[in-house]
Amino acid sequence: MFEQTFKNLDDVLWKEAGCSSELDYTEQSSWILFLKYLDDLEQEYEQEAELGDIPYEYIIDAEYRWSTWAAPKKDGKPDRDNAKTGTDLIRFVDNKLFPYLQSFKESASSPETIEYKIGEIFSEIKNKFASGYSLRDALELVDQLTFGSQAEKHELSALYESKIKNMGNAGRNGGEYYTPRPLIRAMIQVVQPRIGERVYDGACGSAGFLCEAFNYLRYAPDGSSRPLKTDELDALETRTLYGKEKKSLAYVIAIMNLILHGVDAPNIIHTNTLAENLADVQEKDRYNVILANPPFGGKERPEIQQNFPIKTGETAFLFLQHFIKYLKAKGRAAVVIKNTFLSNSDNASKALRQELLENCNLHTVLDCPSGTFIGAGVKTVVLFFDKGEPTQQVWYYQLDPGRNMGKTNPLNDNDLKEFIALQRTFADSEKSWSVKIADVDKDNFDLSVKNPNKQEAAALRDPQAILDEIAGLDAESKEILDVIRGLL
Repeated sequence: MFEQTFKNLDDVLWKEAGCSSELDYTEQSSWILFLKYLDDLEQEYEQEAELGDIPYEYIIDAEYRWSTWAAPKKDGKPDRDNAKTGTDLIRFVDNKLFPYLQSFKESASSPETIEYKIGEIFSEIKNKFASGYSLRDALELVDQLTFGSQAEKHELSALYESKIKNMGNAGRNGGEYYTPRPLIRAMIQVVQPRIGERVYDGACGSAGFLCEAFNYLRYAPDGSSRPLKTDELDALETRTLYGKEKKSLAYVIAIMNLILHGVDAPNIIHTNTLAENLADVQEKDRYNVILANPPFGGKERPEIQQNFPIKTGETAFLFLQHFIKYLKAKGRAAVVIKNTFLSNSDNASKALRQELLENCNLHTVLDCPSGTFIGAGVKTVVLFFDKGEPTQQVWYYQLDPGRNMGKTNPLNDNDLKEFIALQRTFADSEKSWSVKIADVDKDNFDLSVKNPNKQEAAALRDPQAILDEIAGLDAESKEILDVIRGLL
C-alpha cells in the first residue's frame, strides 16, 4: 500500500540538491516521518480523551502541528492556498519549527518522555532541503501515510528497514548501520528473550537488534500476533527494550525504527556508552539479555580507557567489558566481534578472553564467513555467553552457506537453520565441534576457530619448484613462438 509512496519520496530526495547520499535520504525522510507520526498519535490521544470526556492537552502547539504547516486541509482536501512553499517553507522550518522542537529537550520532565525524544531528535539533525518546492512535494507524499493500525505500522516498518539496509550498503561503513537481519534473528532464537526481562544494546545503531527482539516477542513465527495480556503488551512496549547510541544519525533512525515497530517512546539514550565508568555500575543498571554488534576498529582515547579494568584502545574490546559488567547474574548475551579477538596475542586480548572464560559461560561461538557484513572487510564471530559460571566447554559452529556472499547474494534465514537446530544440543557435525577449556593453553587462552572435521588444505608448494615450473613454461613458449616465426 505504501511502497509506491516511499519510492516517490526517494525520487524527490534524489533530485534535491541538499541531499547527496542514502544517509541523507534516510535522515531527511526520518524527521518528516516522525512529525507525521506524532500528529497521528496526538489525534489518536485526543479521540481517546473525548471518549472519556477528558480535555486533551496537545504536546505540539497549534502553529507547529503537521496539520497546520505541513498539510493544511480544506474540506478534507489539501489546501494549497494556505500551504507554505518555496522560500517561505524553508524559512519556517529552519528558523521557527526546528528551534521550537529543539526547546523540548530543556522543558521535558525526564529523558523517558516523548517530549524529550522530540527535543533530542531535532537538536541532532538539520533540515537539508534547499528547495521549498521539493520539501513541499515530500510533505504531501508523507501525508498520504497513516500510522493508525498495527498493520499499517508493520508495513511502514518493513519499508523503513529496507531504507536502512540500502543506507548500510551504500558505503564502506555498511556494518555500522546494518547488521544482517537473518543473523540477528538467529542470535535472538538462541538467547530467547522473554517479556518481563530487560533487553539491552549499548551500541544500538539503527536499533536492528531491539526491533527484531520486539518482533520475536510480539509475533509468532507465522507472523500472527501473540495473544499477549494488556500488562504484557505494556511491559513489552515500555519496559523491555533499552539502547544507547553515540552517533546522531543512528540515534534518530533508531527512535524512528522502534516507533514504527510499535514502541511509542523508545528507551534509547543518546550518549557515548564507553564514557561510563564500570566501577559505578549497580545492580539496578544491569540487564537480563544483551544483544549487540559493537563498532570495531575504532581507537578510544586514554581518558575513555580509564573507565575499564582492562586498558585497550580497541572499541569492540571495551564494549565487551561493558557488556559483561552490565549483564545480570544468569543473564544471556550474544555479541558480534571480529574473529581476531579469539587469537590476538596482545596482553589486553588475552586478559579479556580470560575474564570472559572465568566469569561467564562462553557456551557457543558462531564463525561467520567473509561477506556476512556488506562493506566490512573483516571476518566476524558471534560470542554467546551466560554470566555467573565459568566456561567448561565451548561449542563452535562454522557457518558455510556454500556460496560467495555479497550485495546480490546476502545471508538468509535458511543459511542459519542448521546452526540453530544443532546449537540446542551442542551436537557435533562436519561444521560443529566442542573444545574443553581444560585443553586450552592457560598462557594465552587461544580460542581460535579450528575445525577438526575439515581436511587440511594441501601443503603449499616449494617456491623454488614454482619458479622452476614458470621458467620451463617460458622456454616452451619461446620454442613455439620460434616455430611460428619460421613459418611466416
